[in-house]
Amino acid sequence: MSQPILHHYPGSPFAEKARTMLGFKGLRWTSVIIPVIMPKPDVTALTGGYRKTPFLQIGADIYCDTTLIADVLERLAPAPTFYPPEAAGLTHIQSQWADSTLFWTVIAYTFQPAGLRSLFGNLTPEQLKAFIADRAAFRGNAPQMSVQDAVGALGLYLERLEAQLSDGRAWLLGGSASLADFSVYHPLWFLRQAAAVAGILEPHARVKAWMERVRARGHGTTDGMESQQAVEHAASSTPAPLDGEPFLELHGLTRGERVTIAATDYGMDAVEGEFVLSRPNELAIRRVDPRAGEVVVHFPRIGFRVQKVG
Repeated sequence: MSQPILHHYPGSPFAEKARTMLGFKGLRWTSVIIPVIMPKPDVTALTGGYRKTPFLQIGADIYCDTTLIADVLERLAPAPTFYPPEAAGLTHIQSQWADSTLFWTVIAYTFQPAGLRSLFGNLTPEQLKAFIADRAAFRGNAPQMSVQDAVGALGLYLERLEAQLSDGRAWLLGGSASLADFSVYHPLWFLRQAAAVAGILEPHARVKAWMERVRARGHGTTDGMESQQAVEHAASSTPAPLDGEPFLELHGLTRGERVTIAATDYGMDAVEGEFVLSRPNELAIRRVDPRAGEVVVHFPRIGFRVQKVG
């Protein structure tokens, strides 16, 4: 199996989640820096239109969404585990809350005027306008929250996280780090980048100490690659075989049908291809791109919908 390639950019909170997960697993990985806004021609060649950041590439297999990336990394490096046996179910529940509710609360809070100046003060007016227009189209059905509501909600969430750590535990769910730690960490990491409004973290000493423990895990060992090289790497690779893989038939769809798969919250660009994989937690389609060749694009089941073409 070839070395995992992470397609990301430095300021992406979900990319930071993936980077810290790779560090936790101690994996060597290849870094491909992608554009912050559209167009992203090399991304489109690999994913077929999926545009959320990050995604993971292993040869000609493309894995979308950090929830699925976590499962892939767990298969590559089972130890240390993201899912300690004593808290496996709770890990998934808190991770899903962090990636949705906590994330969008932090976004609403940091995107107040002072936070925007902290995050994007180095952009020209034209660049900022382009970024805002790109993200407006990207948001789709994502929840909208006022700054005032975000202030109240985020303060309460931080109090609850502080209480979760009040018994002296090192990690959110006990004595071992889990996926919950990396999922909760990345929105708060993004909040910390907006220095002008990050003071809301100050009263929460246990949360800050826990964030330092997550940060200290690092990002692992990386090599660099240009995005064009990643496309060429996919074209020269073959997707992992799926022969004999059980196929979970739901929605009246069977293996080999032409389908689209799209996120249900935001970044809802549909990807079309041949339905080749249906697991309880994973969906995948095979597609052929003029530049990337035959690739299989994988998605988590939760948060995505699959529909028959036509």
